[in-house]
Amino acid sequence: MENLPLFVPLFGLAGLGIAFITYRRIVLEPGGEGRVAEIAGQIHDGAMVFMRRELMLIGAFAVVVGGLLTLKDPWEALAFFFGAAASSVAGYIGMYSATNVNVRTALAANHKGAGAALTTAFFGGSIMGLTVASMGLLGVGTLFIFFGSSEKDVHVIHGFAMGASLVAIFYRIGGGIFTKAADVGADLVGKVEAGIPEDDPRNPGVIADNVGDNVGDVAGMGADLFESYCNAMIASMAIAATLTIAQWEMLATDRGNLMFLPLALASTGLLCSLAGIGLVKISAHREPARALRTGTVGAAVLFVLLAAAVISWLAVDLKVWFCVIMGSVGGITIGLSTEYYTGGAPMKSISKAALTGVATVMIRGLAVGMFSVVIPLAVVAFVILGASHFAGLYGVGIAAVGMLATVGITMSIDAYGPIADNAGGIAEMAGMGKETRAITDTLDEVGNTTAAIGKGFAIGAAAFAALAIIAAFINVVKINNPSFQLLISDPRVLTGLFIGGFIPFLVSALSMTAVGEAAQEMIEEIRRQFREIPGLLEGTGKPDPASCIRIATDAAIKRMILPASVAVGSPAVIGFGLGATTLGGALIGALLSAVLLALFMANSGGAWDNAKKFIEHGHYGGKNSDAHKACVVGDTVGDPLKDTSGPSMNILINVMSIVSLVIAPLLK
Repeated sequence: MENLPLFVPLFGLAGLGIAFITYRRIVLEPGGEGRVAEIAGQIHDGAMVFMRRELMLIGAFAVVVGGLLTLKDPWEALAFFFGAAASSVAGYIGMYSATNVNVRTALAANHKGAGAALTTAFFGGSIMGLTVASMGLLGVGTLFIFFGSSEKDVHVIHGFAMGASLVAIFYRIGGGIFTKAADVGADLVGKVEAGIPEDDPRNPGVIADNVGDNVGDVAGMGADLFESYCNAMIASMAIAATLTIAQWEMLATDRGNLMFLPLALASTGLLCSLAGIGLVKISAHREPARALRTGTVGAAVLFVLLAAAVISWLAVDLKVWFCVIMGSVGGITIGLSTEYYTGGAPMKSISKAALTGVATVMIRGLAVGMFSVVIPLAVVAFVILGASHFAGLYGVGIAAVGMLATVGITMSIDAYGPIADNAGGIAEMAGMGKETRAITDTLDEVGNTTAAIGKGFAIGAAAFAALAIIAAFINVVKINNPSFQLLISDPRVLTGLFIGGFIPFLVSALSMTAVGEAAQEMIEEIRRQFREIPGLLEGTGKPDPASCIRIATDAAIKRMILPASVAVGSPAVIGFGLGATTLGGALIGALLSAVLLALFMANSGGAWDNAKKFIEHGHYGGKNSDAHKACVVGDTVGDPLKDTSGPSMNILINVMSIVSLVIAPLLK
């Protein structure tokens, strides 16, 4: 089995090859002409402008952080740059492809019908899904070949996770600020003030809103899951490397097999994701939601079955398999819980509350968000207890790997959503007709549901990945300080708990403030164009979307720096200033606080959004009713919660944890 690690990066290269072939097949279809091509070009160019600006900022931060890391270990610094590059490339590929597939989805809906449109949108999303999984295997697998054979050298791979985390915090927060500034501005001025429909070509903010869907929900979510995916594998390796002889002998015949197992499971998960993508293709003639669910469930079931064979083949105790099952089932349960609160009876109760005005919409939405926290947290607690019972801290890491192994199909379905949303916007602005818009609206509704489920899954995955990293952090600190413990009776631990507890609130406040300030600038610009461009509202004037894109880009680039700096810098300040014990407490406090906030914000925002759409289908007065206007306000408040501050929590806990793991050998 000595040569087995060589196959992991080969799996990654194969996955990238399949993603490239898929992209080439899609773009061979015509990209439209005239007004259709013009709109699609504006969205693509706007997304690329933002991406290039963001990558320049990331590069500057990476040089500073990587330079400091070089002082600790040059090889770890090299791994850091490798991780940052891999995450950046994955996000760039995903967004580049999504902004070329959206117009082809609209054209497929117009010329070929719903089945063809679903296939185009989903396969466009699969490019991102396969790229995320494949780049993770290529990066971590390559480093494992060189540094994974020795317990003393495996720490080098931690640099890769840190690089991925740095990119993720910028992609997620920056993309979230951009998309919500554009969305809030376009909605408040267009729908509320001017009374024009969503995606109306007269609205200068619509193009920026469509750009935001890509930078926030494609590149941002991709970086989010890429980080958790890689971190789960690396944390499991780190835990295996620090197990005592007695501990690893209870789980396997060789420590190396325990260290390699996360990569083996992730490779298996890529194959299962490909099978799931095939199932969606076969089921494309069915109802879209059913087709996507068939692929997701099919991939998960196949993975669980094959995981048993992989574990047995590596001579690892089968009780580790139960950890895989618990992680996989836990992820599905969290996703189903999210679907219920954002798309079931609780969501409908918000729509009903809209009959009595904005205040009751807000009150009911906040309550739904609070209720939605209970089941996911109970699941997390159950998985932690069960996985640790079977395989200790290593079991918790493997549970995280089990949840994330099929990230290829999970990310595919999540990226499908913004592609379908963009297709609807293009269809509306290009005047493709009601039948085409009806098809894209159906696809978009499914995309909203998958996006909500994806956010719930991402939160759960981030929680388990962070928990595994914290476990690895504790083990690494113990190497230099065998008496190290995190006791609730220790004032240093309690101090850390409270410090860590407020950091997620601080980052959330900074990101919410950024969205509000950026939205104000966007609103003023849209109002200015309506006032100053002759005939714009009448449909005879031409809007200037480039100025809106520039405002959103500048705002996001400028305002993402402070929250990102807090996330990256706080572990070092706490660790070197107050010690490893206080930092350990801070990580636990931040983890709990961030998960609670993330679930609350994501689910309340998703429920407000879907409540608005429920009314738009004709319930409680339909579009332009007082109930609808009340829900538009709720949706506007919920947008930055579910798409900026909430998702940033996932990255925050992983960034704090991986930075702590990297600096752990230096702490006392």
